[in-house]
Amino acid sequence: MVKSFVVLVFTFCASLVWADQVTVKDVLGRDVTFNAPAQRVIVGFYPEDYMAIGTEAAYDKVVGVSRYIWEARSANWEMYVKHRPSLQDIPAIGRVDTQTFSVEKVVSLNPDVLVLADWQYKGLGTDIERLESAGIKVIVVDYNAQTLERHIKSTELIGVITGQEKRAAAIAADYKNTVEMVNKRLADANLPAPKVYTEFGASGVQELGFTFGKNMWGAISTMAGGDNISAPFVEWWGKLNPEQVIASNPDVIVITGYETGKGTDSMLMGQGVDDTEARKRLEGYKNRLGWSTISAVQNNRLYGAYHGACRTILDAAMIEFYAKAMYPEVFSDLDPEQAYLDFYKKYLPATPEGIFTLAL
Repeated sequence: MVKSFVVLVFTFCASLVWADQVTVKDVLGRDVTFNAPAQRVIVGFYPEDYMAIGTEAAYDKVVGVSRYIWEARSANWEMYVKHRPSLQDIPAIGRVDTQTFSVEKVVSLNPDVLVLADWQYKGLGTDIERLESAGIKVIVVDYNAQTLERHIKSTELIGVITGQEKRAAAIAADYKNTVEMVNKRLADANLPAPKVYTEFGASGVQELGFTFGKNMWGAISTMAGGDNISAPFVEWWGKLNPEQVIASNPDVIVITGYETGKGTDSMLMGQGVDDTEARKRLEGYKNRLGWSTISAVQNNRLYGAYHGACRTILDAAMIEFYAKAMYPEVFSDLDPEQAYLDFYKKYLPATPEGIFTLAL
């Protein structure tokens, strides 16, 4: 009994020694004060980023998660569960976008910190007040915006929450270096910006899928030196008129996909996807009605990308991918596929196998 009491007191004192009260500004400029590293955390979005920055040990202190975004990438989720089965036991808190997010569940888990994406925070509205009145510190991060500033800020915030500030700084510096390298080469080359169109290919060849304006793939393609044809017509994401795609006549087309899709002609990319099958799916887009007149199709400049590789600190490799697709001579030395896998090998406990970037 005495021994147990001593252990309890030591553990309590140790937690006081290692946890310091800090105040951070999140990506919305909100001041949030909490004890860092946080001892009980709910990860509302970006679960893989949280592990990459905080290390796998950060999940020892995760008490809840919006697990659906991870499970949507089923092969990726299964890879992590195989490595760390306890991930399956972390309680799910629901989804903001389907109005199944449970404030009551979050409160019952008694977290110190709730990490939310910008869009989640805004979508919860007055529920944020209910969470904060329960003593929960809400910190907003944002990789969806796909800006250098928010990628770096979000990474630094997760570093503070998990007590991995040095690791976060290294990851942020790597990302910044990639962006600056691409910008310098583009400036030195001083070439006209090629027109680029990106489409999420889950619906297949027969149905035009979502495209992206100033965030996600739209922002990545612009950051990589492209003239995004969707930007004048779509603010965030949405569908273009099929005739508009043809009239815009993109020089480069990128079709993104997950490991699964809606039909037999859906674009497939990602873990466990065979290169031959992915290439076959991408080839199918050449036969889409009206596309034979598009410059990208005529010049065989169709590309595939893994949809799960954007809105994340891992997407520096995708900036390289777009840059190489649009300016092959300027970026001929880059290997975006290997860069993507190298991030896993350096910062994550498991490395996927499959196809994540593709060029016809």
